[in-house]
Amino acid sequence: MRVVPPWAARLTALLGAASLISTIGGTCLGGAGAEAAAVDGTSWTVYHHDPAGSGVIGAVADVNTNARAWTSPVLDGQLYGEPLVSGGKVYVATEGDTVYALSSSTGAVTWSTHIAVPVPAAVSLPCGDIQPTVGITGTPVIDEARGELFVVADEEVRGVPEHVLVGLSTNTGQIEMTRNVDPTGTNHAALLQRTGLALDAGQVVFGFGGNYGDCPTYRGWVVAVAEGGGPPADFAVDGAAGQSRGAVWMGGAAPAVDGRNNIWVTAGNGSVTSDSQAYDGSDSVLELSPSLRRLQFFAPSTWAEDNANDLDLSMEPALLADGQVVVAGKSKIAFLLDGARLGGIGGEVASLTAVCGDDVDGGSAVVGTTVYLPCLRGIVAVGASPTALHLRWSSGVGGGPPIVAAGLVWTIGSQGTLFGLDPATGSVRQQAPVGPPANHFPTPSVGDGVLVAASATRVVAFTASPGGVVTTRPVPTTTGPDRPRIRTPAANGSGSPSEGVIAGVGAAVVVAAAAFGWMRWRRRT
Repeated sequence: MRVVPPWAARLTALLGAASLISTIGGTCLGGAGAEAAAVDGTSWTVYHHDPAGSGVIGAVADVNTNARAWTSPVLDGQLYGEPLVSGGKVYVATEGDTVYALSSSTGAVTWSTHIAVPVPAAVSLPCGDIQPTVGITGTPVIDEARGELFVVADEEVRGVPEHVLVGLSTNTGQIEMTRNVDPTGTNHAALLQRTGLALDAGQVVFGFGGNYGDCPTYRGWVVAVAEGGGPPADFAVDGAAGQSRGAVWMGGAAPAVDGRNNIWVTAGNGSVTSDSQAYDGSDSVLELSPSLRRLQFFAPSTWAEDNANDLDLSMEPALLADGQVVVAGKSKIAFLLDGARLGGIGGEVASLTAVCGDDVDGGSAVVGTTVYLPCLRGIVAVGASPTALHLRWSSGVGGGPPIVAAGLVWTIGSQGTLFGLDPATGSVRQQAPVGPPANHFPTPSVGDGVLVAASATRVVAFTASPGGVVTTRPVPTTTGPDRPRIRTPAANGSGSPSEGVIAGVGAAVVVAAAAFGWMRWRRRT
């Protein structure tokens, strides 16, 4: 049901466009140290749209939530991942180990491929909360140039779970490649492939954590496999003798990839619970090279206490175009980091306590120096200056990882309501029922003229009218000796607009008036 009339929603989108562009005016106009990438306004091929996980798409003027454009048939299993959109199709994968391609115009099944027998949870897994079967949990990823979609399927093979990377033709669903990706020597039943998949330097990259309940002993992993197949490379968290846990799960978000093809993840709580012992690599932000070499890390000074109380970092790192990084998790504390110098233990630039009344899990949406965080009690907006974080608003609604489209912040609540929030205030501008989701972290996507959201076993679509500006976006480049910290003029640390923002406002008004939309600026997986 639309809360405001259509003309008001369009005006909101227009003003929201001006506001959003003015926020990033300095970055887009300055761009020092940031690479540019072309934007495709019709596709959504990876978790939260682009390699850095910005969750932002342009070229959309309005989303009509008065009525559904279509509802898919009931699919063969629960939907845990985000729908993807490419080439006139909406792609989803189920816990029944089936991949579906739906028509983006009608929701009809174009093709479906049943990959394998999913794992019967009650029989083959030691613990967990996905029932009755565990199949494909992480969001797939699409390489449009190859015409290939990749998933990791949990398969029951001779009574034992195995995790298999599968590449399928986006046109026909034919299986093109399979590769077992369980790290050597691991207990396959103890691992859950929860993160979304990302593409990086010709590789498919993803994380492993444990099942709900953290049983039995496991380690967190980041795994990379060449798109054409071949032996996996892997990086272990809590990798020393006697250590365990450190899940790479991020509330279902995908590893973020920056402009240098470096990989950013967070790791969960580890087995070491006393700071009198050596740090174990857990409760951390990790930057890895494409070859999975650890380049640098951050961990809160309370890492041991966090480990003991399950208060670890649990969201995808939010990469800002000025080189800063924002991250939060179960401790309800948000951290501002210098992406060029994460600083190790206690190395944050600033922190903001009580940012959320619950866990912050999943991917965020990033517009300029504003980060919309996936707080389970309702989306919160945090502003970053060079030296501080500021809570801009707390919505109290939604809670699923947010995206930004048509001048609104979109989120799905735990009861299955889609909300469109005002980006400046967090107030509800639109809402519509989509059906209860299968998990705590549902997130919508936009492409091919529709906004799509998954309920437990169906996909629901709303018409997304084209408009806005399709342009280039800066890709965050964050670390390395040849990369000084890039400061955006969009914030000056005083809470007041800088000269760059003032100039950006003027440009924003012109662009918004001409285009009825807003400018999308960064690149993601």
